[in-house]
Amino acid sequence: MDRTEGFGVYIDRTLKKVQSTFLQVFAENNIDLTIEQWVILQRVHLEGKDASQADIAKSNFRNRATTSRVISGLCKKGLLRKSRFRDDQKRYKLVITEEGSALIKQVMPFILDLRKVSTLGITEEEFEIFYKVLDQLWENFDQYEGRS
Repeated sequence: MDRTEGFGVYIDRTLKKVQSTFLQVFAENNIDLTIEQWVILQRVHLEGKDASQADIAKSNFRNRATTSRVISGLCKKGLLRKSRFRDDQKRYKLVITEEGSALIKQVMPFILDLRKVSTLGITEEEFEIFYKVLDQLWENFDQYEGRS
């Protein structure tokens, strides 16, 4: 068997396990968020006052429609507010509400614990190699133009 046969199954299996574990922890702790909502909420938090909807979509490798739908859900929950930048009326500015900030503070201890658990038995060097391999796989597929 070719060593690369089925590696996508391993990536998919791992992603599903990560997501289901996060969702389980969210449910056990009455955190009403999906994975996508958490990722976007945290990204807006990290971007600060310059967070724009377009930049959030790019940094999370999601299309604009998906990002817009998730952001709308976060706004309906009262975790984000959406407005326009003063100097650029075409872009949406995203601001975390007090409720959103409180939720981030509530969720972060669980996230940090999950991150810690995820790297048990993995050295820093192994983790760097893991990232390097994932980046190379990304590049290889990003440059793929089809072969006949």
